[in-house]
Formats: sequence, C-alpha cells, structure tokens
Amino acid sequence: MAYKDNTRQNWHLPDGARIAVTVNMALEAFRLKSQLTLEARAGRKDHFSLSYGAYGARAGIWRLLDFLDEMQIKGSMSTNGRAAELYPETVKAVAEAGHEIVGHGWENDVLTPDDNVEAELDEIRRVTRAIEDAAGTRPRGWTSPGSAGSANTLSLLAQEGYVWNGDVADDDLPYSRQTANGTMMMMPRVNMPMNDLIMWSRGATSPEVIWDNFKDTFDQLYREGIRGEPKWLEFVLHAQMAGRPTLIPVMRRCLNYALEHEGVWIPRKGDLALWAAGLERVDLTGRIGAASAA
Repeated sequence: MAYKDNTRQNWHLPDGARIAVTVNMALEAFRLKSQLTLEARAGRKDHFSLSYGAYGARAGIWRLLDFLDEMQIKGSMSTNGRAAELYPETVKAVAEAGHEIVGHGWENDVLTPDDNVEAELDEIRRVTRAIEDAAGTRPRGWTSPGSAGSANTLSLLAQEGYVWNGDVADDDLPYSRQTANGTMMMMPRVNMPMNDLIMWSRGATSPEVIWDNFKDTFDQLYREGIRGEPKWLEFVLHAQMAGRPTLIPVMRRCLNYALEHEGVWIPRKGDLALWAAGLERVDLTGRIGAASAA
C-alpha cells in the first residue's frame, strides 16, 4: 500500500503538475569573511575571503542570469541588505529580469541575536529599505543568513508585511505557521542535496555530486508525484560559487533532465508560497497589497 500524509488531503500543484522545482540564487555581502577562507584568524578581516565573496556581484550573478535566460526559468535571489546597498544596479537587473528578490539579513556573516527584538526589527526594516531602493520592489520572502533566525523573526516578518520564511528544514512541502502578528508561510529547506555550498564548494567534491543528488531526488519525488503526492525540490546557487564556470554545465544537465519530464512546474519560490497559502485558505492579500503599494 502507499502511505499518504493525511494532513494534506487537498495538496496538489497547478495543472496537475507532478513536481515543483525552484531555483534560489544568493547575492551576498560580508563583514569579515565569506564562506571560503584560507586562514582562520577570529575577529579579523580576511581580505582574500572577502574578494571571493565579491566575485558574486562582479561576475557570477551575470553568468547565472545568462544561464537562467537560456533555460527560460525565473528564480528567486536571497539578497543581503548590504549587497543591495553596494550593488544596486545588479539587484535592479535581477528584478527587472523577472526574478524574485528575497530578504537575507544585512551581512551574511553576522547572525541574528535572540535577545534583542528592537535590533532585529531595525535590521529587517533596514534590509527591506535597501532592497526596495535597489530593486524598485518590496521583498515578500525572507531567509536569514545560515537560516539562523531568532525566536522573534517570524512574528517580526509578519508585522513588516512579509509572506514567507525559509528558516526551517522540517518538511517536504510549504506549510503555514501562526505568529503573534499573523500567518507566515514556511518554505522548508528542501535544497540541501542541491546546495552548491554544502555539496560542492565546502564539500570539496566534483560538480557531479550535484547531478547525482539531483537525479536521485528528482526520480524519487517524481514517482511520488505520479501516484498523486507531488513534492518540491530546489537548487541553491550562490553567485560567488555556482556563478563560476565550473558548475554551470552540471546545472544545465540537471534542468534539462527535469524539463524532459511531463508535469514539471518551475515557479519562483514566492509563487509556490502563495499557491500553498491558497490551498490552506490563508488570506495574505493585506500584506501582499501593502508590499505592492509601498
């Protein structure tokens, strides 16, 4: 017999799709060091590491944009407020290409404290302003640096008009969570096997590991979709990592493989969140309208 999740009896994807695939880029800025460092001196600026991170805005994001144009795919981009401040024309180009801009903290190597609500609220507002100034559109989704949000993050995001958050890894599908300031759609990290940082850059492995993980994951989830239980998988493409030439051929192979199959829906992450909200009858129109008018 096939065991089903009875808590989601109404779950389905648009037009009977069997699987959803999302592409989430990241454009990041750092205070002391990026994810790649060749030394370990706590509390001191690592200038080589910062230059590695800066590759994302100087070169990597443009290669990713060309690649997504080639594939005719619209994705999302997690964006630090400082990155939006440093590279406004880059963020604007991404938004104008039709990709979703997502809040991602101020600096990527500075995590959110649990014990200072006012400081966190100030940061959320600062990030929102920086992205809006650069992109010309207000972000509706937020993933904290390292997905390391605080106990207060969700209610603060709801208060500030955000619709979805990606700081969890506890499910295969989006779901709603109640906060003191309204409902937040949770977008679990289904991207761990296809995350360039975890599986390629930090893991010091061949790019082929992304293909192997993707194909096995896709094939299993597609089987579940055929039997009426469609799921979702995601790529994470950091501009300073996947934006280098090494990973693009593997990504092309992965996405071409997905597109060979019938019933594959490739939305932006926020579009999937809103679809899930509709299935749960979560009314987010007030927040979406406020974000659009801001």
